[in-house]
Amino acid sequence: MERFVDVAPGVRLWAEQLGSPDAPALLLVMGAQASGLGWPDELVELLAVRHRVIRYDHRDTGRSTACFDEQPYPLAALAEDAVAVLDAFEVERAHVVGMSLGGMLTQLLIADHPDRLLSATVIGTNALSSTPYAAPDGSRVAPEALPGVSAELMELWSRPVEDRGPEAELDRRVEHWRVLGGGAIPFDAAYARELERRIIAHTGHHHAGTAHARADYSGMERTERLAATDVPTLITSAPAEPVAPAPHAEHLAQVIRGARLVEIPGMGHALTREVHAPLAAAILDHTGRS
Repeated sequence: MERFVDVAPGVRLWAEQLGSPDAPALLLVMGAQASGLGWPDELVELLAVRHRVIRYDHRDTGRSTACFDEQPYPLAALAEDAVAVLDAFEVERAHVVGMSLGGMLTQLLIADHPDRLLSATVIGTNALSSTPYAAPDGSRVAPEALPGVSAELMELWSRPVEDRGPEAELDRRVEHWRVLGGGAIPFDAAYARELERRIIAHTGHHHAGTAHARADYSGMERTERLAATDVPTLITSAPAEPVAPAPHAEHLAQVIRGARLVEIPGMGHALTREVHAPLAAAILDHTGRS
């Protein structure tokens, strides 16, 4: 079932529900400039065996309103959008799974709306906390000193994005997914191309978005609330992660009270076919415990 959700004056989000409407709700929150279709159908279907799965397009992605230039918003507003999506589907409490920026937004939900969460799963992101990382050797490392984005990915992000037509844009996106994959799992360019072709068709155009990169990131730290939360939280560790490399996942597991850490073998910062089954199994195990 597809629908649109009004989250602010003049701002509507596309959303979709799959699975049994009587099953526990599971909300999928994607990363920056990523459509809800960034959650591949195959992964969604695995989760929908046990859950009423809801995925949606952030503002300025997919079929949702492109509004940043006329109505600038802070990134934290995207977490409130997630709550509005739950309200629209009449979901009192949900399991929430967030990836990349979606993982940050999930942390905001843990901190600011714990009453709306049955559980949380955080994938591929850094902690919204100033608590130092406790290294295995006993040393303490400031969060800002932890390893950053890989050099190859930074070089790719530094290139200007030029509109040279749909096929050239598909080429650019496929190359982006290759680097995001991290290299541990053989890259399937055809799979990545077909996923992005579907996203372009869903969006209605091929133009690359920049709104989330320009939005205000300030005011998102939640050190004390994350340290005191009762929301059952799973952190996935991806050994080939190029965006938030080790030890960011370990740091997240330290700063979010009671969090569990599970490694997904070979995973980078991309939802390749090879990680669908182990990732879904980890999420379903976690939601089942919760």
